[in-house]
Amino acid sequence: MKFSLGRRSAAASLIVVGALVLASCSSSVNDNASKASDCGTWGMAMHAWNGYTASAQVVAEVARANGCTITQTTLEEAGVTYDAMEAGSIDVIIEDWGGGRWKEWVDRGAIVEAGANGNVGLIGMYVAPWMVAKYPDILDSANLNKYAALFKTADSGGKGAWYEGPPGYTTIGEKMISANKLNFKAISTGSEAALVDVLTKAEANKTAALAYFYTPGTLFIKIPGLEQSRIKFPANDWTDAAKASGLTDYPETALQKLMTKKLMDSGSIFSTIVMNFSWTNADQNSVAADIEGGMEPAAAAQKWIDANPDTVKAWLG
Repeated sequence: MKFSLGRRSAAASLIVVGALVLASCSSSVNDNASKASDCGTWGMAMHAWNGYTASAQVVAEVARANGCTITQTTLEEAGVTYDAMEAGSIDVIIEDWGGGRWKEWVDRGAIVEAGANGNVGLIGMYVAPWMVAKYPDILDSANLNKYAALFKTADSGGKGAWYEGPPGYTTIGEKMISANKLNFKAISTGSEAALVDVLTKAEANKTAALAYFYTPGTLFIKIPGLEQSRIKFPANDWTDAAKASGLTDYPETALQKLMTKKLMDSGSIFSTIVMNFSWTNADQNSVAADIEGGMEPAAAAQKWIDANPDTVKAWLG
């Protein structure tokens, strides 16, 4: 902290200025301590995909810069995390794809809907882009059986391999295969990394692959044309995967934020940050790409925060 005294050099002036400095610094320290005390300690759920990590880390770093103590705990999405919120160990989910699957916890007063986070999610089944160039009609789900033989693997039992999303993800692959009478077998890849590997190798080696994936995601930056390589099933008519017939496509989903009633009612700046948090798919992808490139999540988050001060200011209310 600097003060310019100009030409004044009287001892009395220095004493007055010194007193003002001490008072100002003391006030600043007290304000920061009060801010930290007022914010409190809160828990954020962390889920397995990099896009979620990007969103959660940015929110956590903004909160910490405003005096909050934030813990981050990795949990399976949906019921496991909702139970943790009801038990009091988790306060925030920053991105939920569930389409209302949290309703029973809301009805019990454990969870409060905190609005959309600005990201729009779309799950789908994708083929390697080279296949679209060679077989343009493959994107129509009605033509999948025509090409099923191309997708056979040692694990698919004479049928086409349908690489399904990992356990815990929102998936209806088995239903889609059955309802649309497809000559395919659903195969669990076990992780997002395995799905990335399937599609990346298929495009690089010009081999056939049909795999579950979703936007937002940095894979669409890494594999040009992948976003246009999504299989088109009949128009979506469901929001709850448990009630889906399997005949129709996945829905486009405005991704949601959830918090505990305790946080909602707390008056904490963290509640304000979570309620106001909103950014684009491109924002999320930029942070996620830095994380995937080897940057620590906190550093990647801070890089985005530093580049977007007006957006962050709006979150603070």
